[in-house]
Amino acid sequence: MGSVVDAPPVLVVSSSLNPASRSHRLALSAAEALEGIGTPGDLLDLREWDLPVCDGNSCYDHPAIRPLTERVSAAAAILIASPVYNYDLNAAVKNFLELTGSAWEAKAVGFLCAAGGQRSYMSPIGFANSLMFDYRCHIIPRYVYATREDFTAAREPSDELAGRVRQLAQAAVDLASALRWVAGRREEDA
Repeated sequence: MGSVVDAPPVLVVSSSLNPASRSHRLALSAAEALEGIGTPGDLLDLREWDLPVCDGNSCYDHPAIRPLTERVSAAAAILIASPVYNYDLNAAVKNFLELTGSAWEAKAVGFLCAAGGQRSYMSPIGFANSLMFDYRCHIIPRYVYATREDFTAAREPSDELAGRVRQLAQAAVDLASALRWVAGRREEDA
């Protein structure tokens, strides 16, 4: 395992706007897991940002867009924590992607999803496809899908769920490190 100095930075995006969000707890758990493996993590809570709705035009002039785009650009990997609404990730994370666009280029991306039931487990696929095709992102094949039963009465991740979050955090670091290594080899060969 690499040291903190050479570990790739990972952005954890908490996209729920609900103050009692289980997906936000997953984001916090991912940030803790990254810290536990000595990786710099950056927790971005979309509740703290007054973002415009992407209109494909003047929204990009909003003062929040530049700092958010810089945080996405600085990350080697991104973990998206999202609630699942109506068999899909929430609108806030879709809007965030549209506002920060090309900053996602070639990033390792993973998902932490909190849903009401078992039947929405394929919910990140449409978003993942967009990331792969539009921004050439590398999707981590392991993702966390959790339902109400995976949390304790205090809304904390169960031990089993926390273990899955740690596995995803490690997979994000491993894939981002591998992608950096490949990019470095290309530069050496050029």
